[in-house]
Amino acid sequence: MKDGDEVKALVTMMRKRRRHVCILLPSKQHMDCTVTVSSRGREVLNVVLKQLGVSDLQVFGLAVVRDNEYLFLDLEQKLSNYFGRRWNMGSLAVPFILFLRVQYYVESGLLILSSKVQQLYYTELRQTVLRSQSRHQEALFFQLAASALQAEIGDREQREWSEGEKKHKYRNYFLPEDYFPSWLIKHRGRDFLLQHGPVLHDELSGLTRSQAMLQFIKEASGLQDGAVTFYRMKEEKKKLRSLILLGVAVKGVHIYREVGGKLCLLYDFSWTDVDRFTVQVCSLQTCTAHVQIFTCRSATLQGCRFEIAAVASLCLPKLVYYTPSAFHSKHILRHLSDSHRFHMNTRDALSCIRQLEDVQDRHHYKEAYVCDTAQLSQRLSCSNLTSSTSDCSAAARAATAQPGEEEEEEDGVAPSEADMLLLDESEEDFVDDPAEVPWLAELLQSTSVVRPLILSSPRWAAVTMEMKQVLWRRAEEGEPVD
Repeated sequence: MKDGDEVKALVTMMRKRRRHVCILLPSKQHMDCTVTVSSRGREVLNVVLKQLGVSDLQVFGLAVVRDNEYLFLDLEQKLSNYFGRRWNMGSLAVPFILFLRVQYYVESGLLILSSKVQQLYYTELRQTVLRSQSRHQEALFFQLAASALQAEIGDREQREWSEGEKKHKYRNYFLPEDYFPSWLIKHRGRDFLLQHGPVLHDELSGLTRSQAMLQFIKEASGLQDGAVTFYRMKEEKKKLRSLILLGVAVKGVHIYREVGGKLCLLYDFSWTDVDRFTVQVCSLQTCTAHVQIFTCRSATLQGCRFEIAAVASLCLPKLVYYTPSAFHSKHILRHLSDSHRFHMNTRDALSCIRQLEDVQDRHHYKEAYVCDTAQLSQRLSCSNLTSSTSDCSAAARAATAQPGEEEEEEDGVAPSEADMLLLDESEEDFVDDPAEVPWLAELLQSTSVVRPLILSSPRWAAVTMEMKQVLWRRAEEGEPVD
């Protein structure tokens, strides 16, 4: 009996040392895990990774709500530092809430290698857009709604309609509240949105859902208060209301003043515009983060004075604001430092992605002219140009023919194998293992990688030469060139 009492006491003691943590996802789902009293944020993150089935969350972090504001956890710190006394007195019956949120916003969704993580990123961004107050960007909300509809519904024509839906096809296949901010619905009216939303949706017909999702992510990065994490600050320490918002954005830091519920942009700093961020500690010590280096001297933060110093070339005075607490200052400073580091680590990969997007845009532009190669050749043959132009026409036709096949007519042009490799986009492009995308994973891990793109296109060069010849002839004959 005595041994049984000891076992019960041991079990009770172990239960007292365990805590129930609930992690809320952007998709409104949640995950549960049980940790010990001495556990750190890293252990919770590992549980999330395992349950999601991914190796890295890349742009996400764990956050806790403090004074109605999300603060991202330092994963190496104990969870007791974020939940205080309640953590030490808690039990398995009471869950402690953490949030999985976007910590680093991106310009291109292709930087997110996992399809699951990309879906979570899109989901949170969708909710952020619905809360946006960027009233001066009204047209952008219609584009975002169209992209979201294409990503979630697909082509409207391919949807199966019931008899009742066919009568009001434009009206009841989506709810405006799910795709437009409330102020825009109030301003334009539901009928206006239900009438014009499907028209823009139809313009994206043919886009795959993954492509539409990528387009939404790219467009949302241009929203003033979209891809931004906000922190409230005060201009004076004794003020009761926090009217200044510091926004950590993709390309740098934005400073806003809230006036009548609207955000007025005061300063827009790129990462290269900021010399340093400084948090005052007591009256003598400071904790400084330089943008170029972003190192933080170890110290116990006891003050809440937050300073931003721009580079000397901008000739701006030092900006001084006040955070709610030293706890806030420490975590805001860390978020700024980590965001700058993320920006530096991904800029080479982003540069390559931009090049690929430029190639794709040129490809679509090129196809419009390649399809007119026959007409160009006919017009050139009647203009007594040099034989080199005919050679260009032949080169253009040869470039479009598949190896081992007979020469086809000019209007049967097919993209080359290299073009297909660069431009073909499918669901399989996004994988949950970064190792399957070696060149991009390598770029994300190191900023020193240089991988120039070699993009040859003899077909386009030949057609371009033909176009030049036509323009030269028109200019000599006094014809308009447009």
